[in-house]
Amino acid sequence: MDELNFIDLFAGASGMSEGFIRAGLNPISHIEMDKYACDSIRTRAAYHYLTKNGKEEFYIDYLKGLISREELYKEVPKKILDSVLNIEITDDSIKSIFSKIDKTLIDKKVDLIIGGPPCQAYSLLGRHHENIENDPRNKLYIQYGRFLKKYEPKAFVFENVPGLLSANKGQHFKNLKAYFRKIGYEVYHDTLNAADYGVLQARKRIIIVGWKKNNDFGFPEIKKVIEEFTVNDILQDLPKLNPGDAMQVAKYTIPKNDYLQKFELRNGVDFVTQHISRQHNERDLKIYKTAIKKWNKGEERLRYPDLPKELKTHKNETSFTDRYKVVNGNGVSHTVVAHIAKDGHYYIHPDIKQCRSISVREAARLQSFPDDFYFEGSRSAAFKQIGNAVPPLMAFAIAKSIKQLLCQTKEK
Repeated sequence: MDELNFIDLFAGASGMSEGFIRAGLNPISHIEMDKYACDSIRTRAAYHYLTKNGKEEFYIDYLKGLISREELYKEVPKKILDSVLNIEITDDSIKSIFSKIDKTLIDKKVDLIIGGPPCQAYSLLGRHHENIENDPRNKLYIQYGRFLKKYEPKAFVFENVPGLLSANKGQHFKNLKAYFRKIGYEVYHDTLNAADYGVLQARKRIIIVGWKKNNDFGFPEIKKVIEEFTVNDILQDLPKLNPGDAMQVAKYTIPKNDYLQKFELRNGVDFVTQHISRQHNERDLKIYKTAIKKWNKGEERLRYPDLPKELKTHKNETSFTDRYKVVNGNGVSHTVVAHIAKDGHYYIHPDIKQCRSISVREAARLQSFPDDFYFEGSRSAAFKQIGNAVPPLMAFAIAKSIKQLLCQTKEK
C-alpha cells in the first residue's frame, strides 16, 4: 500500500496528528490560526524528521537548551516547516491556503482529512452565551467541507465536544450531517471516552467519520484498551515541585513504570522538559490544602460555600461551587480544558506535600503527550495548547482503525 497522506485542519498543537503519524500516516499540511501552536507543530515536525533520519541529537540538544529553535530548524527541509500554515480558515483566506497546500502535494494525493474546529461555542460554558446561533464558529464545518470538495479524500475524521449534538436543539448537527452528505460523504458518529484508549482522563468527545459513498465502511470498530492504571502512574517519576518551581530540564526520579512503558510516554529521552508549576498566593494555598485533605480522606469535593469566610473572594456561592478541584490520583482525571491556561484551581495536584496546581508536563501527560513533545510559547500558551488538544493516544486508536479501512478502499 502506498503511503497514506492526510491534512490536519484546525490542528491546534497537533495532538490528533500525532496519533495518526504514530499509526503510520503522513501529514501533508497542518492549518492552525494560533501562532504558538504552529511553532509547536513545526518543532514536532523537526522531531519526526530528525529521528527518522538518524539526527535526533539535534532535537535533544534543542530540548536541553544547547541550540536555538532557529538552529534546530536549519536541520529540517524548508518544505516541511512551510507545510505548517499559521492562518485562520475564512472565506478570504481559503484560496490562498489551497494554493500553499497544492505546492506541497506535487504528485501526491490526499487520502484523509482530520481535525476539529474550535468547540467553545458548543461547550457547556460556551452555550450560556445568548448569541450561540450567530457564532461564526458554528459554521466552520462549511470551511471544513470546502477542503473535502477540493481534495476529495476517501474519508474524514471530525472531532468535537458532545455539546455539538444538542446545540440549537440538535438542528446544528442535522445541518452538519446534511451538508457533508450533500458533498458526497456518508456520515457516522459516536461518543468516545479517551479513558477507554489508554488516556488517564475522562474526556468524552464526538467523533464524526465520513466516507466517500463508493467506499462506505460505516463507523470504524475502535479497539478499547482495558487496563487498571491510575493518574499516580504518570505522576510518580516526576521530580516534586513547590509552587512557582520551573524545571525546564529535569531527570526522572525512578525508572519507568508499566504505564509509561506500555504507552510510550517516556520514549527514549532520559530527561523530562517543561515541568513548570504556577506560583500561588497564600489564600489559594490554604484552599488547595483544604481541598486535598477532603479528597484524599474520602474522595469528597470541596464546595466553595463551605470555605471559611476569610478565604472567600466571590459573593456568588451558587455557580461553580466546585471551582477548586483535586485531580484524582487513584483513578482517572476529570477533563483537561483550555481554561487551565487561566488558573490552576480546577487541577490541583493530589500530593498535599506539593500543594499546587499541576505542572505543564503533568497536564501534557494527562492528555497522553509523550515527554519529548515540546510546547512552544509561554507557560500559559503551553497550557492552552494542551487543554485544547485531542489526546494522541485516543487519536492513535482511531487512526489504526481508519488506516485499516483506508487500505481496503477502491480507487475512483
